[in-house]
Amino acid sequence: MARALELAAHARDAEGEVPVGAVLVVDGQAVGLGWNRNITLNDPTAHAEIQALRAAGDALQNYRFPGATLYVTLEPCAMCAMAMVHARIGRVVYGATDPKTGAAGSVFDTLVSEKHNHRVSVVGGLEAETAGDMLRQFFRARR
Repeated sequence: MARALELAAHARDAEGEVPVGAVLVVDGQAVGLGWNRNITLNDPTAHAEIQALRAAGDALQNYRFPGATLYVTLEPCAMCAMAMVHARIGRVVYGATDPKTGAAGSVFDTLVSEKHNHRVSVVGGLEAETAGDMLRQFFRARR
C-alpha cells in the first residue's frame, strides 16, 4: 500500500489528478502500477486500477491474473470492480472507502456478487486515514 500511496501523490503532484494509486502484485512482485490519469489522457476509464491492470497485462502478456492482489488507495468503483472480476484478481486491498461510488461494499457489493462466475476477496481500510486525508486535502484545495 505504501507504493500505491506514492503513486497517488504522483498523480496529484505531477499531473493534477485525483490522488488514487494502485499496484498489482503477483507472486510477491509488483507487475502493474497505476495512478489516476483521466484528465491527462482525456479518458474516463483511466482510473488507477485500470492503469495497473493494463500495465500488468503488458508485462505478463496475459489478461487474467488469478491469485493476484491489487492494492489501491480508494475503494474501487463499479467499472474497476468489474475489470477485476474479468481479470480474475484474487484479492483487492483498499485504503479509503468511497461512500458515493464504492463497489467493494460501501454502495455496491460488485466484487463478491454471487451473480458473477468469479468473486474477489476484499480487504478494506489499509492506510485508510492516510489515503482519505490525501483525497480530502486535494478536494479542499480545488474548492
